[in-house]
Amino acid sequence: MSKSAKLDLGEVQIDLPILEGTEGERAVDISKLRAETGFITYDNGLGNTGACLSNITFINGEKGILKHRGYSIENLCDKSSFLEVAYLLFHNKLPSDSELATLKSQITERSKLPEGIKAIIRSFPRDAHPMSLTSACMVSLSAFYPELTDQDLSTDQKNEIFPLLLGQLKTIAACVYRHGEGKDFIDPDPSLGYMEDFLYMMKGEKDINAEVIKALDVLLLLHADHEQNCSTSTVRVVGSSKANLFASLSAGIDALWGPLHGGANQAVLEMLEAIKNDGGGYEKFILKAKDKEDPFRLMGFGHRVYKNFDPRAKVIKGHCDVVLEKLNIHDPLLDIAKGLEKEALSDEYFVKRKLFPNVDFYSGIIYKALGIPTNMFTVMFALGRQPGWMAQWKEMVESDSMRITRPRQVFQGKTDEKL
Repeated sequence: MSKSAKLDLGEVQIDLPILEGTEGERAVDISKLRAETGFITYDNGLGNTGACLSNITFINGEKGILKHRGYSIENLCDKSSFLEVAYLLFHNKLPSDSELATLKSQITERSKLPEGIKAIIRSFPRDAHPMSLTSACMVSLSAFYPELTDQDLSTDQKNEIFPLLLGQLKTIAACVYRHGEGKDFIDPDPSLGYMEDFLYMMKGEKDINAEVIKALDVLLLLHADHEQNCSTSTVRVVGSSKANLFASLSAGIDALWGPLHGGANQAVLEMLEAIKNDGGGYEKFILKAKDKEDPFRLMGFGHRVYKNFDPRAKVIKGHCDVVLEKLNIHDPLLDIAKGLEKEALSDEYFVKRKLFPNVDFYSGIIYKALGIPTNMFTVMFALGRQPGWMAQWKEMVESDSMRITRPRQVFQGKTDEKL
């Protein structure tokens, strides 16, 4: 027997179906509310609104749980690679050895950029923000692969565009970095693995410590998908108009660019820089963070979704320590970061409020240690998040219930004005 909720609106009453997810979360289905009552709901920021049915990613923020296709993030980080998780998100299963080998081969074959995309990057000022170049290149790819811009891609076309974009964005990110550094581009090397090739195209180095490669792989894996966040929702909204995937991903990149979303790890480094310029006494800033009258915020601690701890932070912390050790990094910003981490993990004020270091705190430290400039952090985020965007887009366009996204509003403006 199906469950329902009764809504009494005075003159009219309505039974609203209750949906229950496989992990126990419940939702009131209001899809027919306006048609049957004339009412709409108001939910500023959509924080209480389920905009889709999905079987990709599950989050329980209270318990610190993150799962992809039923696999815990801890299990995936321990047993799988970034490309394996990308395959899992897009194809709803982990790849066999032969399927993974095929994916790697397809990415290798599709990693070299069209000359026109290189020309676009070169046309930008060197001091342009890397996210502007990345977004422009992504949407411009549609001009170079017009056969993949059909409104309704076939299964074969979807299977073609998946490795294509994994390869192209990797190279775009590396070229965007080198453009900002005033250096010539480096073409991909087919003999290298995904992460090794990316770092080679960025830095021109091949002999990189395996544990550093692993840390970066895990970091991208940890960002692969995160349910219906701002950028993922943007990809779905744009894609719901049947805009092509290149345009939808470019819109997701733009949404990620916002400092309230993908810019969090950049904000961490900017905070550390401010503490350094103040003399490096992080204890002072711990006290400022605890002062309700002080506007200072400790960036990289706590999380909007995770009310207990960020499970991704637990995973990446160990890799962060390894990177700093293997690279033998001596940087005052990293010393400040380690001091803040130690204080916050032991200070009753932070422990009681569950303000633990989140994934953005550690990701910024790793990127800094690898010599990646702060303005490239969000591009790295986009590189990791792209598989999730593609999987969410694919799930939406293949749904029988897909419809263009068109929210309502409660109008509060002037009425009956006359000239």
